[in-house]
Amino acid sequence: MKLDILYEDNHVIAVTKPNNIPVQADNSNDKDMLTIVKEYIKEKYHKPGNVFLGLVHRLDRPVGGAIVFAKTSKAASRLSNEIRKNTFERSYVTVVEGHLKSNGTLKDYLVKNRKTNTSFVASKGAKDAKHAVLEYKTIGLDEALSLLEVKLHTGRSHQIRVQLSNQNAPIFGDQRYNKNSKVGEQIALWSSEIKFKHPTKDEVITVTSTPPNRYPWNRFTN
Repeated sequence: MKLDILYEDNHVIAVTKPNNIPVQADNSNDKDMLTIVKEYIKEKYHKPGNVFLGLVHRLDRPVGGAIVFAKTSKAASRLSNEIRKNTFERSYVTVVEGHLKSNGTLKDYLVKNRKTNTSFVASKGAKDAKHAVLEYKTIGLDEALSLLEVKLHTGRSHQIRVQLSNQNAPIFGDQRYNKNSKVGEQIALWSSEIKFKHPTKDEVITVTSTPPNRYPWNRFTN
């Protein structure tokens, strides 16, 4: 697999994750992004032994787009701290079924069912409920679909997918949370922009990634 490098220096590497590749090894034994990027670094820089690569954040397996890894332990620590402080900014684009208000903020409490690896909206006082906040803006419309830009303020499991589904605007092709999705459809959720303070330099890094030009994305590219 040829890596699409969005940004790279001595401390950080950002790449485009294709759809359906796990971020890290799971019980499927399919090749994962962490291994792929490590192999790239090992080969490019002729590094002996094990290559350090820090996992800073995740994307759901079916979701594609920009993802950032740390090449040093110092970078891993500082980027993880940015995520805790909510200064590591993540934006997505998604195609949903139906139409929402032109923009808004969704605030819910989510509970994760670890047995089924799904999440659901619950009441504030529910056991293990975690606060989930996102902002969205409608940037495209057709008869049945909407193109949204989504900014995450929290990073809960399946957060965007669950919160939008709860608004009766499920993501196109989402096999878990959209009962209308058909087998073989690809989820229309893409990590489009990540913005963070560089771990060792006084500058803000912005990386962007564009979704593939196929249905339903191409409904909004004209």
